[in-house]
Amino acid sequence: MIEILQSVIPTALFYSAPLILTALGGVFSERSGVVNIGLEGLMVMGAFVGIVFNLTFSDVLGAWTPWVSILVAMVVSAIFSIIHAVASVSFHASQVVSGVAINMLALGIGVYLTKQWYGKGQTDMVAQPFYTTDIPLLSKIPVIGSIFFQGIYITSYLAIILAFIAWFVLYKTPFGLRLRAVGEHPMAADTNGINVSRMRYIAVILSGALGGLGGSVFALTIASNFSHSTIVGQGFMALAAVIFGKWHPLGAMGAALFFGFAQSLSVIGSNIPLLQDVPQIFLLIAPYVLTILALAGFIGRADAPRANGEPYIKGSR
Repeated sequence: MIEILQSVIPTALFYSAPLILTALGGVFSERSGVVNIGLEGLMVMGAFVGIVFNLTFSDVLGAWTPWVSILVAMVVSAIFSIIHAVASVSFHASQVVSGVAINMLALGIGVYLTKQWYGKGQTDMVAQPFYTTDIPLLSKIPVIGSIFFQGIYITSYLAIILAFIAWFVLYKTPFGLRLRAVGEHPMAADTNGINVSRMRYIAVILSGALGGLGGSVFALTIASNFSHSTIVGQGFMALAAVIFGKWHPLGAMGAALFFGFAQSLSVIGSNIPLLQDVPQIFLLIAPYVLTILALAGFIGRADAPRANGEPYIKGSR
């Protein structure tokens, strides 16, 4: 049993980290009242920028390359998300249509530039990805240390820490109170002196930064290169985690961990006695099936922010 847990838990955390980070971005955006279907596109942009920057500057930055790469991916994706903010907040366009456009535009830009710069449909494999490591001291703890703190990616625990930070920001700070007020009743928030448009812009940009972080982490831990199929459904799975987690940072983290575990089954299934005889194709589709089942069972019980998806025009009633 210990050996099974040693293979299951690090792998589940490995696949969950990008989902947690991107889902947190979705929580910020949707808590402000802006639906963000474009999480997939933001992950694509983050993955593309992270890989290209890594390939370009690996000789200069050495071991620091993956860390700087994800920071650059965050910044570029945050800037890219302004397109969605302008369309949905300033121009009061359909937030769903704007999000779909973000998805299509990000993939188009990524694939086009990849073919232009590398002369093929995918980039080269990065020389400086993230590597697994043992957490000092904690990895020496009997039983627990070998399961949770040996052979893990630092980014996995970074994602979990950011989930708790996001919870604190949303529920324990004045900024979080204003953000949630804008998503629940923008007119009342406006009456009390809160700039609704500014808060929504900040939330969407935060979702862009976290989505880019999630995409770059996925690319630099799991894929190690970029192509049209690097981010396939991960953003939509993160969006499902937002809904399954009831628009709460810790709930989204829990849902992302569940979906990450489902994705890990295709890798570790052969090590689990109950799954050894299950055809590989069923393990590959398990994450998507479980996503659908989870949403079908819980979406009716989850209450979205009241103003979610509704554009706000100052002075309207």
